[in-house]
Amino acid sequence: MAEINVLSKEISELIAAGEVIERPASVIKELLENSIDAGAEHITVEIKNGGTTYMRITDDGSGIAADQVATAFLRHATSKITSKTDLDSIMTLGFRGEALASISAVAKVEVLTKTRDDELGTNYIIEGSIEKLNERTGCPEGTTIIIRDIFFNVPVRQKFMKRDSAEANAIISIMQKIVLSHPEISFKLIKDNKIEFTSAGDGELYSAIYGVYGRDFAHDLIPVDYSENGITVKGYIIKPLYSKSNRSFQNFFVNGRYVKSVTCCVSLEEAYKNLIMVGKYPACVLMLDVPPAAVDVNVHPAKAEVRFSDEKIIFNSVYFAVKNALMASGLIYEFQMKEERESVIDYKTKPFEPEKFEQQMLDNNKENDVSEQKSGQTESVIKPVSESFFSAEKKSAADYSGNAKSGEIQLSSKKVEYGNEPDTKISSVSEENHAKEETPEPVYKEYSYINQNSFKRSEPGNTSSNTLKEERSEIRVIGELFKNYILAESEDKMIMIDKHAAHERVIFEKLKSSCNNADSQMLVTPAKILLSENECCALEENRPTLENMGFKIDVSSKPYAEIKEVPLILDSLNMDEVIPEIAENFYLNKMNPQTHLLDDMLHDLACKAAIKANDKNSIPELQKLAETVFYSDNIRHCPHGRPVMFVLTRREIEKQFKRII
Repeated sequence: MAEINVLSKEISELIAAGEVIERPASVIKELLENSIDAGAEHITVEIKNGGTTYMRITDDGSGIAADQVATAFLRHATSKITSKTDLDSIMTLGFRGEALASISAVAKVEVLTKTRDDELGTNYIIEGSIEKLNERTGCPEGTTIIIRDIFFNVPVRQKFMKRDSAEANAIISIMQKIVLSHPEISFKLIKDNKIEFTSAGDGELYSAIYGVYGRDFAHDLIPVDYSENGITVKGYIIKPLYSKSNRSFQNFFVNGRYVKSVTCCVSLEEAYKNLIMVGKYPACVLMLDVPPAAVDVNVHPAKAEVRFSDEKIIFNSVYFAVKNALMASGLIYEFQMKEERESVIDYKTKPFEPEKFEQQMLDNNKENDVSEQKSGQTESVIKPVSESFFSAEKKSAADYSGNAKSGEIQLSSKKVEYGNEPDTKISSVSEENHAKEETPEPVYKEYSYINQNSFKRSEPGNTSSNTLKEERSEIRVIGELFKNYILAESEDKMIMIDKHAAHERVIFEKLKSSCNNADSQMLVTPAKILLSENECCALEENRPTLENMGFKIDVSSKPYAEIKEVPLILDSLNMDEVIPEIAENFYLNKMNPQTHLLDDMLHDLACKAAIKANDKNSIPELQKLAETVFYSDNIRHCPHGRPVMFVLTRREIEKQFKRII
């Protein structure tokens, strides 16, 4: 056996540095966090050759005292914590005291720093953990750190560096996250002597998003503001129609720190369930304000991951914050009409100045954002419909719950049979029956944390049935286009509804609601399914929910779960696939533990039962469907994520005919 030796200080520091400093982007991240903790208001980052040869970070923070500069480069030297109890209440981005020591171990570092009270600053140079210079000099308040030749003394690490463009992109990505997390700070990035981007530093998150992701992304956002159980969730989420092809636009910040959280990611996507298309993912910029004692940030070398003391509370907070915002926004889209360039700027009379134009657009968007936030809406290129479209209180998804049984859907006072006849249609409803209908009171059984205000527009108070009937008369079907799209008008708007997608969503909501209290069927021979310990515990903890769904499961014989009863509607599915997925959903704290297999089956049933393109439908039938969709905030996308309704304003139509400018 080889002899056990204690590693030298040089080798141990190189190993420790490798855990913190992986690439130039790691250096930028650590130094930016130090600048933020120092109270900087303006931070400039300059890189050359992707940061492999030159990086400079300049801030106007508090600076470092002359007698503490050398100490700052010792391992575990920090001003953030003094005792072990401070680890339970960490609010700063840095706290371990490893960053400067790790950076100086693998690079050539020069520091220029000065505090407000000192007349002179300090010039400090250290290379490979060896001090080269420490002298007083003149310099501005704050700190400037220059890093040259990263990994100059670790050739093996240099071989694994990527090309300069890839390293630069990694730095840009890190800076974008930090810009979003601290919109009150003005950032500037200079890449190879060219300004890559700047941020306003005005404290507005919307401005930061606009600067990082651009105008189109910012215009498609919905504001989020939710508080529950001492946890606050604020920020923006994207409209379902504009979801992305990957998760790279999902940004979660916990107490100002960017983190990668499976819990937050799962809860976000759960809130978007059945609103986005397959293969698409929601985007967001969400700020979570969590009590420091409820989160542990000391679980990852780069502090990119955190651990929560109660994952379920975090899941619920994010889920209901997003669900609230989606339901309150209305999710009605307007047709985007392409504007002529001449209508925006007259190039002949006034020269085009890109910087002034971009700033003017940013200022306009900020003003719109402030005014729209007061009314709970967000301005976008595809704008939500005006308040006059909605009553003060809308019907929730529970409006479509009822006594729907397998084999029939009741959209109106008559039944629609499905499954046998291919040309199924909506039953006609007479005007007399429609006049006698009473609007049921909204029941929020499944969304106990969702606020009542989620179903209201800007005007407070409840609206009487007579007023709701008057508002319902505002929408009027005027015909059908291509035998598939309902054309209707309401005040100064034209509305187009995809009748198949809309009816499919209505049926899907009824079927899904009927599954919450499903009838059970006892199995002649109970099925035994092997599960993990966590999955068995999750099933046992959620026994009442399982029984409400129609399951009877015995987990006393761990690690096997014995399935004794299953819902009738799931009788045809393979329980070896269904039960593990339900158990995993419970373990991940999902609000709706039903499986994707059930959703797929309900999608198929709803699709087959819904009216089809080219089906002949009377005006009363189309009117009933149009009203159902128009006055129900949850009928905005089909179960596959496609939008069911678009709106075209009278102004846009008249602009196309050149009646107005």
